Amino acid sequence: MEERKVEKKNFDFVDTIRCISMVGIVFEHSGAIDAGSYTSVLDTAVENSLIQSFKFCTIAFFLIGGFLINHKFQEYSAGQYLKNRFRSTIKPWLFWLFVYIAWFVIEKTVVYLRGFNTDIADHFFDLVGEKIVFGLFYTPSWFVLNFLICICVLLIFKKHLYSWWVGLLLAACSLTYSLNVYHEWFVSNHSTALLGFVFYLWLGVVLNKYFDLVMGYIRKISWPLMIVSVVLLFVLAVLESFKLKELGIKDAYNTLRITNIFYSFGVFALLLKIGKLDFLQRKLEPRKTTFGIYLVHFIVIVRFLPMIFQPLKLDYASYSVWTNSGIHILRFFLVYGISFGVVKILQQTRLKWMVGN
Repeated sequence: MEERKVEKKNFDFVDTIRCISMVGIVFEHSGAIDAGSYTSVLDTAVENSLIQSFKFCTIAFFLIGGFLINHKFQEYSAGQYLKNRFRSTIKPWLFWLFVYIAWFVIEKTVVYLRGFNTDIADHFFDLVGEKIVFGLFYTPSWFVLNFLICICVLLIFKKHLYSWWVGLLLAACSLTYSLNVYHEWFVSNHSTALLGFVFYLWLGVVLNKYFDLVMGYIRKISWPLMIVSVVLLFVLAVLESFKLKELGIKDAYNTLRITNIFYSFGVFALLLKIGKLDFLQRKLEPRKTTFGIYLVHFIVIVRFLPMIFQPLKLDYASYSVWTNSGIHILRFFLVYGISFGVVKILQQTRLKWMVGN
């Protein structure tokens, strides 16, 4: 009974972080214009701050992902665990990836039939292949593939899962990607960092094992010190984005920037200290809806938002950063609201497997 109470407590804290992180990811993806389009220092600072505010979300998801799989690794064999993952994760992920690609093919076919463009007839397999690669690595779909690869890596080290040398090896992989942001030895986009996030999944596993010890330290930190520390880490991350832009680095907001890693740890610790937020769990039901929202929201962004905003003919380039930020916030509420609604509807039908239920 005591173990069950501890487990329930842990899951409550996970649901709060899961909910906030998903809100942040949808917000980040709902931007109206490409980042880095302002020349004014003030405008750029506002843009950097808006984007950076939720840049902790990806690392937070890997941390809570590791936290949740710790006991599963002990309860199931590698084959059993991956089989369960296929039903709850891989199957719905592949379905929505197929929807994304099929929609593209249908759209191009309609254009071809109207006599405007023959690309889909002349280069069908090339176009579909490019769209598959783009869907896997340059859309939110990248997270699921990366997460599955990270799980497989940890399964390889299953017998040594709590060994610190495994953590140091995985940390070195992550640090390599952090340095690559500056040197661009290989493609620097964080969505292609197939081994860059394993360390954070492993760290979540270790957090689960030493959770009481970690929480003991966090509770001893005063609220003012915790908040000031997070603010300072936030400022450092914003300044690094400025520096990367000065150096001409395209991916100036890369998740695996050194300062963003520490900022993510700081926010994660703050969320641990805050603990369970009942109102979020009652209203947004993160345990039931989070994965579904993640799968659906990109389709909403690329297919439904243009139907709303294109007829308005908005000239984002001529607007101030404040106006575009307001549009960004409006788009977020639309995307999150529609995605949440679609997930809730599907959950009431036999198609609930589409959203991981």
